[in-house]
Amino acid sequence: MTKKIFIGLGLGALTGLILHQWLLNLFPAVQGFLVEGILSVGGEIFLRLLQMLVVPVVFVSLVCGVAGLGDIKKLGRVGGRAVGLFIGTTLVAVTIGLIMAWLIRPGDGFKLQTQSSFTPQQAPSLIETIVQMFPRNPIEAFAQADMLPIILFSLFLGAAISLSGKSGERILSLFSDLNEILMKLVDIVISFSPIGVFCLIAKVFSQQGFEVIVPLGKYFFTVLFALCIHFAFVYSAVLKLFGGLSPLSFIKKFSRVMFFAFSTSSSNATIPVSLETVEKKLGVPNSIASFVIPLGATINMDGTAIMQGVATVFVAQVYGVPLTFYQNIVVIFTATLASIGTAGVPGVGLIMLAMVFQQVGLPVEGIGIIMAVDRFLDMSRTAVNVTGDAVVACVVAKAERQLDEGQYTN
Repeated sequence: MTKKIFIGLGLGALTGLILHQWLLNLFPAVQGFLVEGILSVGGEIFLRLLQMLVVPVVFVSLVCGVAGLGDIKKLGRVGGRAVGLFIGTTLVAVTIGLIMAWLIRPGDGFKLQTQSSFTPQQAPSLIETIVQMFPRNPIEAFAQADMLPIILFSLFLGAAISLSGKSGERILSLFSDLNEILMKLVDIVISFSPIGVFCLIAKVFSQQGFEVIVPLGKYFFTVLFALCIHFAFVYSAVLKLFGGLSPLSFIKKFSRVMFFAFSTSSSNATIPVSLETVEKKLGVPNSIASFVIPLGATINMDGTAIMQGVATVFVAQVYGVPLTFYQNIVVIFTATLASIGTAGVPGVGLIMLAMVFQQVGLPVEGIGIIMAVDRFLDMSRTAVNVTGDAVVACVVAKAERQLDEGQYTN
């Protein structure tokens, strides 16, 4: 299936470029029939199928995991380790972005032209986010796919089942059966993934092409370079130093999920695939994977943090605004806190970037300069985001002595 997904991704990119470069100009009707019709419908249906799975998979899997822990104190250890690693890798990520931007200086010589305007949405404060984590109405949270309240409600329900004796055992058995059924449903949806990935990628490349990258090429490749460094070195170091695990084994088994994340540009939509892969291929028990993966998809955004670091320096250089050492430190901590404080907000990457710009006195309108290439970069940083979630899940499982190392290695 990984090979089929990769083939679908490659053929989608090639088809999209052919459409963009030649066919759309020669045959305008192709735009409506093929791009906005077949490709758009195919990609949207696939995304909706993935999103259909997110809430039930997270809820049922997390309830099973927490109820199966037995010792509720263990949940605190797992949560503490996971959040600590999430914050640590995000701090490193934004620092890498800043360093690469100062070394490469992508904004030097950039000719500022009329750019797209950007009006930032108001992001909730960290205090507001903490309060809203506690669901006033769980049904409303489920209906709106609001992940943090769903995670918290699932934790409470799982703990209650664990403490309820015989009644809890009967309910846990029901949830365990539901979990098996949902995993089978995930397999069914995954079987459509090569077609869905083809449609999503073909549409993006047919609409964007590569020429939008040329004016912002230095910025674009600076972000990609920083993402590659974080992926290759930081995640490898975390696996090796904190878990004693092989990075190559991880990459080999998790590559399918990276392609998924790249094509969908959505960490949440990738949750069902991440959970299945982490549990069935990397040997992480459900009790840990069901908590760490959804939480990471909500608050852990290393790829986005890298983009923020590079974008901040880039826009500062374009506008000729010098950033002091203190302001760089502010960027690091603001971006890290924002990755938690704006969890679940649509368009989170640009909202977080607007918050960072405001903290260091950069014009928010500067975001309009980079919006042309943000779609491509969003695909790449989403792949890094979900990889970070899985790395932390493996390390936490190893620390809890629950990782099936034979399954991880073989």
